[in-house]
Amino acid sequence: MEVVGDHLSDKARVDLVLVDQARNGDQAAYAQLMDRYRESIYFMMMKMVRNSDDADDLTIEAFGKAFSRLDQYSPSFAFSTWLFKIASNNCIDFIRKKRIKLTSMDTGYTNEDGESVGIDARSDTRDPEEHIIHNQKVKHMRQLVSKLKPRYRELIEKRYFEELSYEEIAEELNLPLGTVKAQLFRARDFLAQMMEQTKDAI
Repeated sequence: MEVVGDHLSDKARVDLVLVDQARNGDQAAYAQLMDRYRESIYFMMMKMVRNSDDADDLTIEAFGKAFSRLDQYSPSFAFSTWLFKIASNNCIDFIRKKRIKLTSMDTGYTNEDGESVGIDARSDTRDPEEHIIHNQKVKHMRQLVSKLKPRYRELIEKRYFEELSYEEIAEELNLPLGTVKAQLFRARDFLAQMMEQTKDAI
């Protein structure tokens, strides 16, 4: 582990500055942290799960968990050490459960207790009763999404209801790919909190 102290590397020093900026709500800092480590995290996930789709989801989830816990990060060790530990632990948990329930509305968002609080936003073959229940869930989901800040609402709608890729969203909104992913992390976290608070209703 890289101990932070008198011999702190230049890279670790830059990370600390970015972490402080991100803690203060700087979206560009989130995007820069992602850009610095996304590729390394992705390749580590690929080695562990050997599936590109799963590796991409796990990479996104790792950053999401890290960004939501920045207040818990202590510079006793390098940010990269802390981030890779979160990514590794999350991947091990994914392998143990052997199922995907990270970013898709089909399988739901996994909260800190390991509970899925999402819903299926797409339609498929259902009996009449299931169809009614499904429509109620979709209506409730859209009501929750409408309560998000405009920039987060737009990202959620494009990613999950319009089912655009990250690249398509970035191109359509004229934003850097890293910014789109970083803001989607935040949007999904806010949405998950609302879903958790009202999960009995859905």
